[in-house]
Amino acid sequence: MNSSQLKEMQTDAMERLMKSRSEDGMWRGSLSSSAISTAVSVFALWRMDAGKYAVEIDAGVRWLQKTMKTDGSWGDSVESPSNMTATLLTYVSLYAVGQAPSETRKYLANMFGGDDEEALVQGVLRYYGRDLTFSVPILMMCALAGVITNWKKIPSFPFELATLPQRFFRFLNLPVVSYAIPALIAIGICQMHHKGGFFSPIRKLFVPKAMRVLLRMQPADGGFLEAAPLTAFVSMCLAAGGFREHEVTQRCAKFLIDTVREDGSWPIDTNLSGWVTSLAAKVLPLDQLSTLNSQLSILIKSHATTSIHPFTNAAPGGWGWSDLSGSVPDGDDTSGALVALHHLLMADGRMQKEDVPPEVENGLKWLIGLQNNDGGMPTFCKGWGKLPFDRSTPDITAHAILAMGLWLPSLEGKLKTDVQKSLDRMLAWMQHTTDSRPASGLVNAHGWVPLWFGDQDAADEKAPVYGTATAIDYLMSSHHPVAVELAQSQIHFILQTQNEDGGWGGNQGVKSKVTYTCRALSALAHYPNEYEEAKQRGWDYLYQRFKAGTLYEREPIGLYFSRLWYSEELYNILFLLNALKGMSL
Repeated sequence: MNSSQLKEMQTDAMERLMKSRSEDGMWRGSLSSSAISTAVSVFALWRMDAGKYAVEIDAGVRWLQKTMKTDGSWGDSVESPSNMTATLLTYVSLYAVGQAPSETRKYLANMFGGDDEEALVQGVLRYYGRDLTFSVPILMMCALAGVITNWKKIPSFPFELATLPQRFFRFLNLPVVSYAIPALIAIGICQMHHKGGFFSPIRKLFVPKAMRVLLRMQPADGGFLEAAPLTAFVSMCLAAGGFREHEVTQRCAKFLIDTVREDGSWPIDTNLSGWVTSLAAKVLPLDQLSTLNSQLSILIKSHATTSIHPFTNAAPGGWGWSDLSGSVPDGDDTSGALVALHHLLMADGRMQKEDVPPEVENGLKWLIGLQNNDGGMPTFCKGWGKLPFDRSTPDITAHAILAMGLWLPSLEGKLKTDVQKSLDRMLAWMQHTTDSRPASGLVNAHGWVPLWFGDQDAADEKAPVYGTATAIDYLMSSHHPVAVELAQSQIHFILQTQNEDGGWGGNQGVKSKVTYTCRALSALAHYPNEYEEAKQRGWDYLYQRFKAGTLYEREPIGLYFSRLWYSEELYNILFLLNALKGMSL
């Protein structure tokens, strides 16, 4: 590795980044096509109107057939290893249209220990455990296709609970995570419609109100969370439950038609435009910022929520992963937007305390309101329950520490005091995670484990290299003395997990990947006169990938809801530029 080689990679990556910028000034990237999204979308359209949507159904079927592995299975993305969920849902979709592969039936029978209904139902329920968020929708799709004939084997969803105020949800021990209320409603109504029951006459009284809740939660473009799987599950169940022509169902259908790709596939979500734009803004060099900072800061500020969000009932002020209407504000994207705005607005060095934008003040208040009672930061909602999406998470907490720490010197009055208190509580929680008896299931003895990123090649699919390296990068960037001390306490984990080829995987001994290598080097870059051998080997690994033409190959490291895998075409570029930002070129 030498400076000319680093410069060569930096120039190439920056050119790719700027070329990928959309006409509206944002970065939108491209998520990998998903077998799960495609299978459930095809089936939902078939269930709603097979004749009307014949073109989209046929194209989706062809894509699924083309991407089937030799043993009859599928993974979440084309680059992913086979798994039960993608394979079963694809089989059910193809079964419905009369094209179920015999190889897939054998694959599933081997996985479940039999090819009868009981083996299938118990296998799915066992796979997902107590969390019914994904297992029940899967079984419902099986029932709607005729793969399962006994509906009583499927756990029932109490759709009536969704008619209660959302502030009560945390006390109800719901069988699904906070984001899946639309599925709870649609599936529950469909189950009642088909199974009946002694209390059905009473339950039917709640249907009109539940449908109003569903309509209120549905975004303008019709896609719940901008996600094809959730939208498709809702629409297939409503169509089968007597609501085929309802406004919610028809808007779901329009979303699916609007988001299908030319090759007939669907991604797991429409895009991550908010997230990747914030990441891009933070890696732009000063010469690029001089012409882009004003436009980018206006764009980012304009996408902060300005009213109570109908999906999670979240207060105004946060940012979601996309600028689209189905996106939901969350802790990581809000911190990302605040950090990006600080980078952009401080670039010329002229901003004063009185110039702190109201969007920044509202974003900081929003993060404070999101903070869990234990002091850490969750993703979407302040602890609705014990499921993962509500737990405090190390990398998201560290991101909030950076965001608040950057803006703290520019604040005054009560907001400054509140931000300082919030910072202190987050730092205390992060300190607690380094104890030998960590309270969070997202922390192990060897590093911080992220919630939304993993490694398909790891035995447990976890990626503490990502969580630890990202948290170190955030903590060191904050320059807070306690944060710096916390980062220093975990840097040994990054050093001990480096592979012989110089790269890093998600954990020790796991195959090296560009994304994790870049993240690890971003952490090490904060130590300019230390760990030179590790840095040298890491950059050598990346340069070898660059010369081999594989530096930008897609790597499925992202985890969606229910641990569905995806890749994002901009991640390698953005993570590489972030690591290079700390180098002297």
